[in-house]
Amino acid sequence: MSNAAKELGTLVFAVNGERFELSDVDPSTTLLEFLRSQTRFKGVKLSCGEGGCGACDVLLSKYDPELKQVENGKVNSCLALLCSINGCSVTTTEGLGNSKDGLHPIHKRMAGFHASQCGFCTPAMCISLFSVLVNAKNANRPEPPPGFSKLTVLEAEKAIVGNLCRCTGYRPIADTCKSFAADVDIEDLGINSFWKKGDSIEDKISKLPFYDPDDDICTYPEFLKNESKPLNFKSQSWSTPLTIEELQSLLEVNLAGNGTKIKLVVGNTSTGYYKDLEHYDKYIDLRYIPELSLIRRDHTGIEIGATVPISKAILALREEHDVKLCSEAELVFQKIANHMERVASGSIRNFASVGGNLVIAQRRYFPSDIATIFLAVDSIVSIITGQKHEKLTFEEFLGRPPLDFKSVLLSVKIPCWKPEKKDLSSETETKLLFETYRASPRPLGNALPFLNAAFLADISSSKTGVLVNNIRLAFGAYGTKHAMRARKVEEYLAGKVLSFGVLYEAVKLVKAAVVPEQGTSDPAYRSSLAVGFLCEFLLPLIDPDSVTSDPYEFDDVGNPGLVSSAKQVIEPNREYYPVGKPIMKSGAALQASGEAIYVDDIPSPENCLHGAFIHSTKPLAWVKDVKFESKSLPDGVTDIISFKDIPKGGENIGSNTQYGDEPLFADDITSYAGQPVAFVVADTQKHADVGAAMAIIDYDTEGLGPPILTVEEAFERSCFFEVPSDMYPAQVGDFLKGMSEADHKILSAEIRLGSQYFFYMETQTALAIPDEDNCMVVYSSSQCPENVHTVIARCLGIPEHNVRVITRRVGGGFGGKATKSMHIAAASALAAHKLRRPVRIYVNRKSDMLIAGGRQPMKITYSVGFKSNGKITALHLDILINSGIVIDLSPIVPGNMIGSLKKYDWGALSFNIKLCKTNTSAKTSMRGPGEVNATFIAEAILERVASTLSMEVDFIRTKNLHTYESLSSFYEGSAGEPQEYTLPSIMDKLASTSSFEKRIEMTKEYNLCDKWRKKGISRVPIIHQCSLQPIPAKVSILWDGSVAVEVGGIELGQGLWTKVKQMTAYAFGLIQCDGAEDLLDKVRVIQADTLSLVQGGITAGSSTSESSCGAVRVCCDILVGRLAPLKEKLQKQMGYVTWDDIILQAHSENVNLSASTYLVPDSNSLHYLNYGAAVSEVEVNILTGETRILQSDIIYDCGQSLNPAVDLGQIEGAFVQGIGFFMSEEYLSNSDGMVVTVGTWTYEIPTIDTIPRQFNVEVLNSGHHKKRVLSSKASGEPPLLLAVSVHCATRSAIKEARKQLRSWGGLEGSDSESTLFDLEVPATMPVVKQLCGLDSVEKYLQFCASPSDST
Repeated sequence: MSNAAKELGTLVFAVNGERFELSDVDPSTTLLEFLRSQTRFKGVKLSCGEGGCGACDVLLSKYDPELKQVENGKVNSCLALLCSINGCSVTTTEGLGNSKDGLHPIHKRMAGFHASQCGFCTPAMCISLFSVLVNAKNANRPEPPPGFSKLTVLEAEKAIVGNLCRCTGYRPIADTCKSFAADVDIEDLGINSFWKKGDSIEDKISKLPFYDPDDDICTYPEFLKNESKPLNFKSQSWSTPLTIEELQSLLEVNLAGNGTKIKLVVGNTSTGYYKDLEHYDKYIDLRYIPELSLIRRDHTGIEIGATVPISKAILALREEHDVKLCSEAELVFQKIANHMERVASGSIRNFASVGGNLVIAQRRYFPSDIATIFLAVDSIVSIITGQKHEKLTFEEFLGRPPLDFKSVLLSVKIPCWKPEKKDLSSETETKLLFETYRASPRPLGNALPFLNAAFLADISSSKTGVLVNNIRLAFGAYGTKHAMRARKVEEYLAGKVLSFGVLYEAVKLVKAAVVPEQGTSDPAYRSSLAVGFLCEFLLPLIDPDSVTSDPYEFDDVGNPGLVSSAKQVIEPNREYYPVGKPIMKSGAALQASGEAIYVDDIPSPENCLHGAFIHSTKPLAWVKDVKFESKSLPDGVTDIISFKDIPKGGENIGSNTQYGDEPLFADDITSYAGQPVAFVVADTQKHADVGAAMAIIDYDTEGLGPPILTVEEAFERSCFFEVPSDMYPAQVGDFLKGMSEADHKILSAEIRLGSQYFFYMETQTALAIPDEDNCMVVYSSSQCPENVHTVIARCLGIPEHNVRVITRRVGGGFGGKATKSMHIAAASALAAHKLRRPVRIYVNRKSDMLIAGGRQPMKITYSVGFKSNGKITALHLDILINSGIVIDLSPIVPGNMIGSLKKYDWGALSFNIKLCKTNTSAKTSMRGPGEVNATFIAEAILERVASTLSMEVDFIRTKNLHTYESLSSFYEGSAGEPQEYTLPSIMDKLASTSSFEKRIEMTKEYNLCDKWRKKGISRVPIIHQCSLQPIPAKVSILWDGSVAVEVGGIELGQGLWTKVKQMTAYAFGLIQCDGAEDLLDKVRVIQADTLSLVQGGITAGSSTSESSCGAVRVCCDILVGRLAPLKEKLQKQMGYVTWDDIILQAHSENVNLSASTYLVPDSNSLHYLNYGAAVSEVEVNILTGETRILQSDIIYDCGQSLNPAVDLGQIEGAFVQGIGFFMSEEYLSNSDGMVVTVGTWTYEIPTIDTIPRQFNVEVLNSGHHKKRVLSSKASGEPPLLLAVSVHCATRSAIKEARKQLRSWGGLEGSDSESTLFDLEVPATMPVVKQLCGLDSVEKYLQFCASPSDST
C-alpha cells in the first residue's frame, strides 16, 4: 500500500492475526457488524446490543509506540465503531484455537468443567478469561507454578463480571477461571471431566489441560506496528484531528449553519444507553489530541484528559508516583478508583472515556457515579468553546446549560485533599474522611444505581467528641438531572460535635434535600438510601460498635469477593455404562471455540434480505396506515410486509398450539401494545431495525371500547379462555369439612405475582430460503420445529411437504422459543415468499422483549384453615391468570400449579382458576410454568400460618409434609412405590449436611449483635410432577460403523444430545462385541429436520431428554436384534469380533441398518414425581435493602442420573434462574400494557456477583425406578422451584429487622403483628428496604438520642 493511498484514509486492522484494509466504511458500522457480516469469525455474538451482556466481547490490542508495548483489554464489539480500531488488533475466541489445529487450554477447561450449556455466551466468557490472563503475564508477581498464571482467585472470578449467562448459574464458569489462578485450591474446584474422585492433588494438576503463558497467542501482529495512524476518510465522514486547533477548525466548518450533523467520538459506549439511531454526516475522533488524553499528576492533584478510558483513569489513581502526596490524598484517590471499578463492566470501562461519561451526565442527565464523586471532591473542569478556554468547578459545570457541540471538555482535575491545619490543643486529632457509596442491584457494577453518594469530611477528635470542621455531601442518580451538594446539611453539620441528636437532625435535612423528580421509581426508597449512607458515614464516629464491618472477603482494591466455595456430590452409575457417566457435554468445546453454528451464524445466501418488526404502541385501536415520514423508503429498506401480503389460500397465522392460533400481524385492529403490525425488509439488519423504528402508525379508536389490561378488568367483563375439561385439575377432599375442623382461619388473603422474561442469550432468529417448486427451507431457532413447519405452510397456503424446517441448536429457550419462534420463522418465510429472495431476521432485544410475553402474571386470593398445632386442614384458592391476548399454552398452567401446590398435605384443597383474556402480549410457558408460582404461593401461606401462630415456619413445613398415604391421595396415579417417596429422607439428610439447626442458632446470635445487617435461613421442599410425551427417533448405522441419530428433541443446552449419545452407546454395547467401550465416539446426533423426522413435538417440560433416550433405545434394540445373529455367526468363525466387523457383514448381507420409532409412553409410566429440598441463608443490609445469598445447599433426586454432570448443571442453572424470578427480575409494562423493561439496563438477571457465595449441590441417586428410562428422572425445571428458599430466607431476615425496628418504636402493634407482612416477588432492594423500615435510621437515632442532644 503506497503512502499516497494511506493519506487518502485506509482503515487498517487485524482480526486473529489476519490483515484487513478498508478504503471507506460507513462510520456508523460497529466492530460486531463487521465481524459477523464480513468475516468468518462468528464466535462473537449479538445478544443485547447495549454492552450489558458481554456476549460480544473481544480482546482489543493496540501498540503504544512511545512505551513500545502492547495494551490489551476486552471491549464490547457491539458498541465499538469499526473506524475507531484503526491500527488495532482484534482477538476473538477463534483466534485462541480450534478443534482442527488444537484447542486452547481455556476452551478445554471451559468444556471439561461443564461450563457451557446452550453455549451462546461461552465464546465471550473465553475471551474475558483470556484478557485477564494476557494482562496477568506482565504483573509484578512471583512466577506461578507450571500450568498456572499469575492471577489470583479473586481476579480470576472477576474476569467474567459483566458477562451474562442464563444457563449455568455461573459456578462452573467461575471454577474454570479459578483453575488458572496461582493461589487456587485444587480441592475447591468442582466436578470436571479431567480427574476422578480420589486422585491426589498432584494427579489433578497434571490432568488439567496445560497452560503455558509463554506459549500464548500473539495478540498484536508485527505488521500493524507502523499502521497506527489517524484515520481520515476521503469522504470526510470520519476525521481525526491531531490538535485542538484542528478540532476547532472542523467544528467551525461543519457547524456553520449548513445542517451538518456531527458526532464527537471516543468510545461510542453511550449508544448502549441512548440507542442513538440518528444519522450523522461526520464523525470526529477525539482520541489523538494530546491535551485530551493526558494524565498529569503533581502536588496539587491529578488531571485526567477527557478521552482517557475509565480503566486507565483507575490505574492512574492507584499507581505509585514519583510525586508523593499526603496519605489522605492517596486514600481519596484509591477510594475513587475503587468506586469507578464498580461502574459498568470491564469491557465498557476499557473503551468508555471519563470525559464522555461526564458530558452525557451534564448534557443528557445520565445517572453517573463518576460525576457524583467528582462533585464531592470539588474537581475542576476545563472546557474550550471556540477560542474561549474556561475552568469551572464541577458544581458550575453541572449547573450550566447543556453543552452544545461547539464546546469540548478537555480535562478534569481532582484536587489533592488533606486535613485543614487548625489552632487546636495537642489533645485534638484532625483527620480527613472520604467514602463513596452505591446502591445497585449488582454489587460489582453493570447495573445503574438507585442512588450514589460521596462524602468528604474534615473532622477533629477530642475527649468531648468528634467535631465536624467541614463536610461535603454529594448525592446523585436518584431521579434528578444532576448530582447535587446537600448544602443545608453541610451547613448544619459544620462546627457541630456529633451526637445521635445532631445526626438525627442532619438526616431529616438529607431527606428533605434528596427528593427524586416526579415519575422516578421508588422515590421514598431513594431518599431513605441517602439517609442510610450518611448514617453509615457518620454513625461510627458516635458509636463505633453500631456499624459493623462488611463480613465478606475483599480483594486488594476493596471489591468484595464472589463465589468463595462450592461442593458437588454426585454418584456416577456404571450399571448402564456409559449412561450414568458424567462425561463432557457434546459440543461444549465447539461452543467455547466459536465453531458451533447457531442460526444467525449461517452465512447469508446471495441477495439475502433482513427483517424487523414494526410494533403497535396502542393496546386496542384501528390501524389506518403504516408509513414513514418521508415519501421514499428509508436507506436500504426494500419493502414493508403486512397481513395484506399473505398469499391467496394462506392464513394470517403466527403461531399454533393444540389450544388455538395467534395471528402473525395485526389486521385492521391492534390487540395489544407491542403487537407486530408489519415487517420491514431491508438490505442489512441495521437498516431493517432503523426502518422499523422510523415507521409511523396512524391509529383510530372510534367505536372501540376500552382495552382489558388487568385480570380484575377481565373478571368484571367475564373475559376468559376455557380450560379443556380433561386438563382442569381435580379437587382434593372436602373443603367445608376441613374448615369446620380448623382452630384458626385466614380468609381472603391476597398474593400477586408478576411476569418473568426468558432472557435467552440468543434472541429469536430465523432464515428463510425459497427453493424450487414453490418450496421453502427455513432455519429456525425453535423448541418445536414441527409447529413452525405447520404454521409456515398454513401462512403461505402451500402443502406441508413444500416446507422444510431445520434446527441444529438453540442458544437458550426456557419455553420462550416454543410458540414465539413460530412468528419469527413465519414472518421471514412470508417475506421470502413474496420477494423471492432469502430473508433472515435476528430480533433485537427490545423487539424480543415486546413480543415474548413471558411467564403468566396472576392474582391469588386464598382462605386457609389450620389447627393450633400448625396442621393445615383446608385451603381454597381463587386464581386469576393473565394469559394475554390469545390462549397460547396457558391451559397447562392450572394443572401445573395444583401439581406443585400439592407438595404439602392441605387436608382438603379446592380452587377456582380462570384464564383471563387481556389486551396484552400472549403469555407462554416459561421454565416451570405455573409451578414456580405455586411453590411461592404454598410457602407464602405457610409463612402466614406460622406468623399467626407465632411458630417457626420450618416446624409448620415439617408438620404438613406428606406421608406416603396422603401423597398417594393428592397425587393419585403419580406417587409411585413407597420407596420412591424420598422427600422425608432428603429433608433429614439436608438438615444434617447443611448443619441447618446449628446455623439457625448462629443466625440468631448474629442478629442480636448486628444492628444493620440481619441474617435469615430457610429450608424448603419441592415436589414436581413430570409427564412424558410421545417422541420419534431414528438411528442409522453407516458403512464405517459410525452412527447417526435423529430425535424429536432439540438441543437447547440441556445436554439432550449428550444423553442420547450415551444411551445409543449403551444400547449397542449390549451386543457385547470387542471394543464396545469405544462406541460413544462413533455416535453423532444430527440436527432436527422436519422432513426427515416427523412428529417431533415440543422440547419442553424437562422430560424430553429422557423421552428421546427411551425412543433411541427402542431403535437400538431393533438394530441389535438384527445384528445379534451376525455377531454370533462371526464369533464362531473368528472368535474376536469387533463392531466394525459386524457392520461390514451386515452390509454384505443387506441387513437394514436404520430403525425408527414413535415412542408413546403408556399410562403407567406417563407421570411421576420429582423430589428435592434446599437450605438457603441470606444477609439483608437494612440500610440499603440489599440481599446477599451467603449459602445455598441443595439435594435433588435424579433417580439414576443419565449424566450427573449434565444434571448438576441443570440443577444449578435452574436454581439461579429461580433466584432471578424471586429476587431481581421485573418485567414491567406501562398503563397501555406496553412492556417498558426492554433491555439489560432495566431487566436484571442474576450475575456472578449475585449468586450464592457458597453453593453446594448433591445429585441424589435414589435407586431403581422401573417405570423410568433406566431409572432416570428429569432435572431441567424442578430445581428452579427450590430458589424460593432464598426468598423465604430473606423474609426471615426482614422479620428480625422488623422486630428490631419495633423495639426502637418504629412499628405499632405487638411483636407477632410486626411479623405479619407480605414480601413481594421479586424481593428487590426497594421492596426489602421498605419492609425493614424506610425510617429505620431515624427511629434508631431517636431511640438513642437524649432530649438535648441536637444542640
